[in-house]
Amino acid sequence: MATTWTLERRQRQAEAIRQWRPWERSTGPRSQEGMSLVSRNAFKGGHRQMLRELSKLVNAEVRQARELVDCLM
Repeated sequence: MATTWTLERRQRQAEAIRQWRPWERSTGPRSQEGMSLVSRNAFKGGHRQMLRELSKLVNAEVRQARELVDCLM
């Protein structure tokens, strides 16, 4: 069952977080192993552009096939 957050509870929590200031203690990875592990977090592989081009080629082939079928009928 989900906990309900009343306006009063939200305000108390917001104030507590402002006092704790967790963003000031956020350091990220410290070890060399940790740094090398997270260094590629944003890397997507570079496949999106290739997939888009392939999709365009497939769509063009489908269009040509439909036109051919329409011409034969």
